[in-house]
Amino acid sequence: MAIKVMIVDDSAVVRQVMLDTLSKASDIVVIGSAPDPIFAREKMQKEWPDVIVLDIEMPRMDGLTFLKQIMIERPTPVVICSSLTEKGAEITMQALSAGALAIITKPSLGIRDFIQDSASDLLHAIRAASMARMQRPRSSPRALSPASPSSQSSPAGSVMQERMSSPKLSADAILQAAGNNTSIQTTQKIIAIGTSTAGTQALESILPELPKTSPGIVIVQHMPEKFTATFAARLNSLSQIEVREAKSNDRILPGLALIAPGGKHMLVKRNGTQYHVDVIDGPLVSRHRPSVDVLFRSVANAAGRNAVGFILTGMGDDGAKGLKELHETGARTYAQDEASCVVFGMPKEAIKLEATDEIIALERIPEVISKLSNR
Repeated sequence: MAIKVMIVDDSAVVRQVMLDTLSKASDIVVIGSAPDPIFAREKMQKEWPDVIVLDIEMPRMDGLTFLKQIMIERPTPVVICSSLTEKGAEITMQALSAGALAIITKPSLGIRDFIQDSASDLLHAIRAASMARMQRPRSSPRALSPASPSSQSSPAGSVMQERMSSPKLSADAILQAAGNNTSIQTTQKIIAIGTSTAGTQALESILPELPKTSPGIVIVQHMPEKFTATFAARLNSLSQIEVREAKSNDRILPGLALIAPGGKHMLVKRNGTQYHVDVIDGPLVSRHRPSVDVLFRSVANAAGRNAVGFILTGMGDDGAKGLKELHETGARTYAQDEASCVVFGMPKEAIKLEATDEIIALERIPEVISKLSNR
């Protein structure tokens, strides 16, 4: 059955190009488009969509207000179409916290070419959103304290063009597996987390619950560049531990969580008894950059049995093979259970590969990590 989509954007050009793009997909049907949420609401009373593609800044009612109303009235998967600006990043983080599932970025110029180039990402986001098990989002415990997003970025649309034209590569494209590492001379624990669709909400329910004595944490959350710094700042404002966007040579320390920058791979390396991260360019792996598979393999190589891996909600299979490699080195590995996943894709693939020691509810993860700080 086709996925019913409603497009809400004040730009007639954006609406038309999205309509043209989505009409080429046999599994998607656009049931309507509207220049603002007021018009959208009128159309949705006649036929409710499976997925809403929503702009943020619009006349009469902004997208964030509309999103919050929808999540109270009838929770529906929403894909945010956001501008590549600091203000856009800050508001988009609020939208993700309020229940939106994914971000599609748009520049201020060249909209038609950009959306055509990013067709693969748009289709992927809509298909992932359509699989979501929606719930009313919980309220955030503290206010947002945004920070400026990273200034390092590649030209808009370049990642989407790669995704459309490149073959699906494994982590071999970035680094080789080292096998069982029996020479590791440290007992310092590292927590590695990989997630995608709805992972922002999952991480917001985990990190604020952790004590300052928690082991060092490295995270890949599939997210466009320019948004990860703002997301990290949000988590930092909510948490006892420090959370920040990773930079090359950052040490992995207790009480610190490092989030891979959008558009970059993050690798863990060891120098003696100390761990640090490298943030690098490179091809898409499992059609993503950052890739969970790359992170997990690097953690397997550097930390082996001293690591603990978690694969959380998300569509696709990025991270499944990497978690298997972690598992085979003696690391303790977990997959989020289906009942607590918004999209049971990445964990399901890891479970199929027998890559997990335990399948765990989201609400139990903070307790598991907190116990490691006492060892």
